[in-house]
Amino acid sequence: MSLAAICIIIAGMKAAAPILNPLFLSIFIAVICLPSLAWLDKKGLSSTLAILLVILALFIIIGTLGIYIISSVNEFSQQLPYYQNNLKLQTDTLTQWLNSHGIEHAVNIDSFKEFNASKVMKFIGGLITGLGAVFADIFLIQLTVIFILFESYSLPQKIQVAFDDSNFINHSREIVARINQYLAIKAITSLVTGLLITIWLSILGIDFPILWGVIAFMFNFVPTIGSIIAAIPTVLLSLVQLGVDSSLLVALGYFLVNMLVGNIWEPRIMGRGLGLSTLVVFLSLTFWGWVFGSVGMLLSVPFTMIAKIVLEKNTDTRWISILLGSENDLPEIDSEVPTQAGL
Repeated sequence: MSLAAICIIIAGMKAAAPILNPLFLSIFIAVICLPSLAWLDKKGLSSTLAILLVILALFIIIGTLGIYIISSVNEFSQQLPYYQNNLKLQTDTLTQWLNSHGIEHAVNIDSFKEFNASKVMKFIGGLITGLGAVFADIFLIQLTVIFILFESYSLPQKIQVAFDDSNFINHSREIVARINQYLAIKAITSLVTGLLITIWLSILGIDFPILWGVIAFMFNFVPTIGSIIAAIPTVLLSLVQLGVDSSLLVALGYFLVNMLVGNIWEPRIMGRGLGLSTLVVFLSLTFWGWVFGSVGMLLSVPFTMIAKIVLEKNTDTRWISILLGSENDLPEIDSEVPTQAGL
């Protein structure tokens, strides 16, 4: 019965994805804005003025990016036949080169002849279109963010009156603080990643550099796998637009940026206990991407990380948090969890 109920809930969530996607994205944006809101409160600003300033900044940033991305989607759709033809020409050139060097017996030339260039470019187009569909609900998302930020001021008092439990309130504040810490650090590192990718692609002359920088920013919230997903369409586009040399330089740029930011800088400021297992990252990305589409892929890891932080604070569910965490966190977790003889 429980398994059947879970299946029904998942099916309902998948059917309600057009409604839930803007809501989840609004919650995600609101949580990222909470540290800025707290900083403005410490400066002595009233809650209304602080929220208005944060919302104004959101309108400028998200509105500008939304207009640019939607226009980029339309421009990319218009240039899609050109990219497809260019990719087909490069494929034919590669086939002729293999034939001229007598490699047709070592490599299956028919596979190149049957290569459908339109499918490759439609993969890139589908990714961009999905991103444009998210920003199409920009007004609804920002309106929801406003209400969530106003509710954040009264929520602690509601929790205190509803539960009247000082331990629960302290745990809730600690959980919220850790979630804000994780998302704030991740947002900063993702922003740096997106800016570096945009600058590098602009230097190389790749079309729509800001668009690929935004995609790199969003998918940087997905550890390890996200950087690969963000790099694939850009490398393919650079191959079609400028050739093999430029595509190799693009791939090298993605590798260096993610190596420096993701593997060197981010772990130093993130701290221990804020990692996820690579298997958990892949499974959550696959599952929530299937349920909610591109928004599910973007938010799967942050929401899984939030679930890990919440589960870690309860002794009955800490074992789930340990299984979700990475192997690098085990020494610290082992020092806190009582060991049993024979284990």
